Amino acid sequence: MIARSFGIVLACLAAPSFAQDLMRSVELPAHRALVSQSAGQPLTSFETDGCSGGMSSSWRLVADTFPKFRAVYENHPPWESCCVIHDRAYHNAAGAKSADASFDARLQADRALRACVKDFGASHAQDYAAQYDMTPDQVTSAMSITAEAMYMAVRFGGGPCTGLPWRWGFGYPGCSVFATGLPASE
Repeated sequence: MIARSFGIVLACLAAPSFAQDLMRSVELPAHRALVSQSAGQPLTSFETDGCSGGMSSSWRLVADTFPKFRAVYENHPPWESCCVIHDRAYHNAAGAKSADASFDARLQADRALRACVKDFGASHAQDYAAQYDMTPDQVTSAMSITAEAMYMAVRFGGGPCTGLPWRWGFGYPGCSVFATGLPASE
């Protein structure tokens, strides 16, 4: 599954419309499982880890370990609020009621995360340029690269029913694409 997902992500770079259709067809069984298995299930209370995949926790560890790093780069990624907004959408699968709507909502949430980080970089470029001893263009470029990397990471590792704590629909009990009795299509 991971190797197949990685190949799909690489295909996105080459031919976005073809790759999106391919991703949809590969990912829809997991969205069907999530929609089917979450129906009527209570949603857990919202919790966030900031930027998932260890980004925020690693950042805090480095900041706690190296006070000079913390003085320049703060205790958390400066765009962490973008991740919290993204986590809110992921928590309840953006309220999607069908597999197709779930796929579309996840793609929208991931694109919004990417745009938020890029916008954050552009709007703070002047401030961070002096703080980080960089030019505003370098700050904007670094934030753009970070945004693209985060987008690829969430597209690759954030699908529903993966068992990962940062998965799409993480506010519902774990789901499985291997559960029996799932509808073949909607």
